[in-house]
Amino acid sequence: MEADIFEYHKEEDTVDIKSFQEEKQKLIQPTALKDPKLAKLKEALVNWINSTLKPEHIVVQSLEEDLYDGLVLHHMLSRLAGVDVPVEEMALTSPAQIRKLGLVLEELDQRLGLQDDSPIKWNVKLIHNKDLLATIHLLVAMVRSFQPDLDLPPNVNVEVIIMEVSKSGIKSDVQTEVLTDEREAGPESLMKSEREDPIDKLLKLEAHKVNTVKKAILYFVNQNMQTLGLQVANMDKQFADGVILLLLIGQLEGFFIPLCDFNLTPVNHSEMVHNVTLALDLLNNLGLKVSSVDPQDIVSQDVTATLKVLYALFKKHKGK
Repeated sequence: MEADIFEYHKEEDTVDIKSFQEEKQKLIQPTALKDPKLAKLKEALVNWINSTLKPEHIVVQSLEEDLYDGLVLHHMLSRLAGVDVPVEEMALTSPAQIRKLGLVLEELDQRLGLQDDSPIKWNVKLIHNKDLLATIHLLVAMVRSFQPDLDLPPNVNVEVIIMEVSKSGIKSDVQTEVLTDEREAGPESLMKSEREDPIDKLLKLEAHKVNTVKKAILYFVNQNMQTLGLQVANMDKQFADGVILLLLIGQLEGFFIPLCDFNLTPVNHSEMVHNVTLALDLLNNLGLKVSSVDPQDIVSQDVTATLKVLYALFKKHKGK
């Protein structure tokens, strides 16, 4: 068994060495990896992936380490484009991963709207080799195509070393690579950054300040729910099924939501999602825009999402 493992790694090492011959390789300068703009872009892309795949319970921590085998890209393609590529869920060997990546990237490239004269800055080998530059180029292209309203840090450039390895030696050059340009953040996104969501600002404060605001909102909720004989003790959990949220909206806005329109005693995930979706639709119809909150967030007991919804109601009705 040990001999087989040794031979397997020996074979892969040989392939890696050959892959660098007779080709130009682009590598991000080590000093550029510490650029705060690049760090913010990586963080934005990780957050985008995780919010997209939250219903799948997939969490990405590193662009370099978590995308190379095709699993994450496979699920992203399914969620964003509704395309289910017929490949195995878990590709454990290198050949299986390369095959899976090839099929997924083939589908992705068809849907990214790339111009015929635009060189593609990623391929199967680069992604599988955990090439950060290629991975970022691919993800930025996916954002532009599938979710163009998502704000990415603008004007992110990095210095790259271009190396050409041949039998005669190594040639190298240093160039600047554009990862995002000014179109990533137009006037609207700049305005949005200036008026950051108050709950997002709140959660950056000290814990005792966050708890003070949560207590105030909880008191407001219970003041309005006491006529129904209901009380909320755990804000993070008791809104997850959407029932109390719908009843609270009805109480505050002075209308009755027919019981046939929602599940008063939801017993499964889909019924909870239905309730919360109805609640968010009602808020939207009332002109209470709740930024970046998905029904799945509330059902998943995401404290930030729950606070955003309750704060919108609190802000409108706190004077009553």
